[in-house]
Amino acid sequence: MDETRIARYRAALETALAELDSDDDLGAEGQKTVDLDQQAVGRLSRMDALQGQAMAKATAARRETQRRRIAAAFERMDEGEYGYCVDCGEEIAEKRLDLDPAVPTCISCARG
Repeated sequence: MDETRIARYRAALETALAELDSDDDLGAEGQKTVDLDQQAVGRLSRMDALQGQAMAKATAARRETQRRRIAAAFERMDEGEYGYCVDCGEEIAEKRLDLDPAVPTCISCARG
């Protein structure tokens, strides 16, 4: 893979990483401990707050998984292995990388 394409994918990954950081800042409020004061709010409001907290934590976990995928893609770039499937070693299609620059496998290996 040529350096121009790698630079384009690196820029896309850096942008995605910045967006994840921004999303973390926005989602921090939803992950805070839920106040369960029964005098302040009703049972359904507390349940709704707990569900909102659980959803915020799950979203944060997905962002962390995406961060790890991006970090692995940067490692592959630094090692000269970017753009090649980590399972079979074949080149990953450019259209696949355009959709997700952090993808580690070719379509054949992804299908199983």
